[in-house]
Amino acid sequence: MPSSPLAWFDALVPKGLSSRRVARAVRFGPHPRHLLDLYAPLPPKGPLPLLLFIQGGGWEAGERREYSFAGRALAGLGFLVAIADYRLVPEVHFPSFVDDSASAASWLVAQAPAYGGSAGRLFLAGHSAGAYNAMMLALEPRRFGGASLEGRIAGVVGLSGPYDFYPFDVRESINAFGRAPDPRATQPINLVTPAAPPMLLAHGERDKTVGDYHTVRLAAKLRAAGVAVTERHYRTLGHEPVVLGLSLPFHRLLPVWRDVAAFLGDRAAETG
Repeated sequence: MPSSPLAWFDALVPKGLSSRRVARAVRFGPHPRHLLDLYAPLPPKGPLPLLLFIQGGGWEAGERREYSFAGRALAGLGFLVAIADYRLVPEVHFPSFVDDSASAASWLVAQAPAYGGSAGRLFLAGHSAGAYNAMMLALEPRRFGGASLEGRIAGVVGLSGPYDFYPFDVRESINAFGRAPDPRATQPINLVTPAAPPMLLAHGERDKTVGDYHTVRLAAKLRAAGVAVTERHYRTLGHEPVVLGLSLPFHRLLPVWRDVAAFLGDRAAETG
């Protein structure tokens, strides 16, 4: 039985016929949460670009199984998509949850050919805390992913992400990052270089969980460094509706899907 409102949403929402789940609960590491699901388009056409979608939950919650609507939709664009769980607070703290996302990305690159994927093109996407994880991998691939990720990340989609939240002043950030020896090095806003990949940063202006100033500030920092960035703000949307915009029922009702599909399609074509 679904265990949360999002799980019920995922269970009930239609998924469309352009993609399918091709693997479930594949192990990418030793911890019980080191599991991922894979999604692919129907029919698959040639070696597929790779996309790791990272779910949110304040680094203390979130399950890959609640986001098959995102996996199916993104796979329908022509990607081999992985959605991977990662260890959570309070069992771990920064940087362990980012390390886990890096391990999932590295597994995806290494195993891509077995599932029809192309190891040379990796995209990252995430919502909320998942957008943070994706951003850290994109900005510091050698720190977290080493040679397996460096030079492979072709684009990043950050949805409603926190990128500039030091000093830590809310429970989630205190619990997840309060033990970090160099707090400023935990902040994506401080890690931007001209080597960062192209990005789509999208945020709801009514977001009361993660203010859209995070996207404003990071987008400005990226532009100043000469990085290609597409910035989108949705006047009527809050925190959760941005990621729900990836689901089939909201493709025409909300602008999120249009922006994500355009960015990923353009970047895949440019790097193909």
